[in-house]
Amino acid sequence: MNLVTIYKNTSNNFKAILAMILAVFCVTIMSVQAKLVGIEYHAVQITFARAMVVIILLLPLIYKLGGIKFLKTNKPYLHFFRSLAGLTGNIMFFLAFQRLPVADVTVISQAVPIFSCIFAIIFLNEIIGWRRWLAILIGFGGVVIAINPTGSIAIASIYALIGTLMWSTTIIFLRLLGTTEHPVKTVFYFMLVSFILTSFFQPFLWKEPSLRVILLFIGLGVSAFLTQLLMTYALQKAPASIVSPFNYTGIVWAIIFDYLIWNSHPIISTIVGGFIITISGIYIFKREAKIKSIK
Repeated sequence: MNLVTIYKNTSNNFKAILAMILAVFCVTIMSVQAKLVGIEYHAVQITFARAMVVIILLLPLIYKLGGIKFLKTNKPYLHFFRSLAGLTGNIMFFLAFQRLPVADVTVISQAVPIFSCIFAIIFLNEIIGWRRWLAILIGFGGVVIAINPTGSIAIASIYALIGTLMWSTTIIFLRLLGTTEHPVKTVFYFMLVSFILTSFFQPFLWKEPSLRVILLFIGLGVSAFLTQLLMTYALQKAPASIVSPFNYTGIVWAIIFDYLIWNSHPIISTIVGGFIITISGIYIFKREAKIKSIK
């Protein structure tokens, strides 16, 4: 029995979990590549290059799905603001990855479900019970520990925190977009807005890339593209409550790459903060799934 046959015979939950782990691996690869590009290249230029590569990779897929007709939408403003939040988040994260160990930024970014829960209360009028409020407060405590305010807070940690807040905002916009918008369409508009807006800054920020950096730019785009495909597949095969907790495997991947490439080890505050954020986030995922099943 070959690997393909074994894979076909596995459950959808297993396939979804495997896809999510691979998606998170791709995200980590993208983060590592952004760091390898180097601080001499502005994060806006990196974002511009990544968006261009992803758009090129998406075009055949969009053509297969129906071309221009497929891209028609009744929610252009929601797409724009979702893209704007995502673009800001990407730039902030790239700024952070260029200046901090990948694991440090990854740990802070894992607070997305915690902040998303808060934003859902504010913007979607969701009612949150005391259990999730407690998880939010504990998770926020984990973020504070990870940032390490008792030491000297690096500006890059603030970049990472702003990026996390922006990505939490995109979760709210994606929920408002609902199930009517295909994931490929949403990603295309995100990349298109990112490409157009960052292109205005290229005459002032552009630095001629070496062959090595060009390859890293391409790698960033390919990694982002594969991430979207794998996450979409994972969420199609199993509920978010099953696959989302595996997003936290990104911390493990980040620690491994930090050690292998930069011989860097996470400090105690990062480990403790990451553990608290992970437990809180998983609890929020599980609690929301339980409430939905009751409804």
